[in-house]
This record gives sequence, C-alpha cells and structure tokens, in this order.
Amino acid sequence: MASYVKQLLKYQETDEKILRLEMEANNSPERKSYVQAKNFLMKATEKLDQLESKAIQLNALMEKLQAKYEEIAETLKDFENLDELVDGGADISFYKKSATKIGENLKNLKSQITKLSASVKDADEEYKTLKRKTITIQKQYNGEISESYKKMLAEKQKKTEALKAELKTLSVGIEPDILKRYEVKRSERIFPIICALNGDRCSKCGMELSLVGKENIATKGVIECENCHRLLYKE
Repeated sequence: MASYVKQLLKYQETDEKILRLEMEANNSPERKSYVQAKNFLMKATEKLDQLESKAIQLNALMEKLQAKYEEIAETLKDFENLDELVDGGADISFYKKSATKIGENLKNLKSQITKLSASVKDADEEYKTLKRKTITIQKQYNGEISESYKKMLAEKQKKTEALKAELKTLSVGIEPDILKRYEVKRSERIFPIICALNGDRCSKCGMELSLVGKENIATKGVIECENCHRLLYKE
C-alpha cells in the first residue's frame, strides 16, 4: 500500500469525526426546536394576515346584510295602515302575499346573519388564539431557543475547528490530485470515500473491477469505482 494511501485513510478517519459532528448538530434537539419555532413563526405571520383579511371581509358582509335587513323591515311599515287600505277597497290578498314574502325574506336574512355572526366569532377567536401562541413562541425563539441552539453550534464548531487543524496537518504527503478528488466526493456526501478492495470488488457496492481497472489499481494504487465512484485501493 502506498504511503499516501495510509495518510489518506488517517485523513478520512479524522474527517469522519467532523462528519459525525455535523450529523449530531443537524439531528440535535436544539436545532429541531429552533427550526420548528422558525417555521411556525413564518407560517403564523401569513396565517394571521389571512385571518385579519377574512375578518374584514366578514364584517363588511355583515354590514351589508344588516343594512338589507333594516331596509326590508322598513317596508313592514306599509302594513301599519292595512285596515284603512282595505276599507278603501284595496285587495287584501295582495297585501297578505306581500307580507308573507317580506316575512320569509326577513327570516332568511336573520338566519344568514346568525350564521355569519358565528363565523365572525370563530374567526376572531382563532385570530386571538394564534396571536397569543405566536407571541409566546416569538419570545422563546428570541430567547432560550436561539441561545440553546447557538450554544450547541459553538460547541460543535470548536471541536470541528480542532479536527480541521488535524486535517491540514494530515493533508501533507497526500497527492494533491487525490486529495482534490476526495474533497469533491466529500461535498457530494459520499462516505466513506476511500475503501479497500474485497478481492477484485468494491467493498461497498460489490462492483467487480473491469480489466482496465485491474491494470490501473496495479500501477496507480488508487482508482475510482465505476459504480459508486468511491476511491479504491488494494491492501
């Protein structure tokens, strides 16, 4: 095994510790709480705007229905002098039909107003409940949640920086081209990046080396798996 391969394996071993720290940070309860609170606040702002707009529309509709109700109710005054109209020879059946129709319209409007009042009340209660919850989470997000998340990140970052210093030292002696290929694959989240052959097969995906691959591994020391694209070496 070439000496730089041994060095690259040590490099990968240290790099794996960094990767583990990254995963721990991403899966930490501190980050989970931070992301949940942030997402809630983003959605809550939009939802509050929607509820406020809905309340304005419902109130406007309520005003229209009440105005219409009052307008129709006003027509009932025409029937206050019904006896005089009948005595004057008016057709009472006409007025009875008109009164019945007005009564039905008023009943229908009253039903609509009652339902609309319930909708206005529900929307108002939903807005107030969401507003209270938003204020509470906003305080937590700006306070304990953010502080806890930043503290966790700072601890992970401190350990990561120490490991990166080790990587810099370990990179000495590794062929620049190989190290560059390693870093590209690291950015693609392939891990482990370099691994030993299992006979003539990749120990990770099981792909057998081609004839060209077998020739290259003998001359170059490190080749790329044609299937999973990991770096392969022969012990």
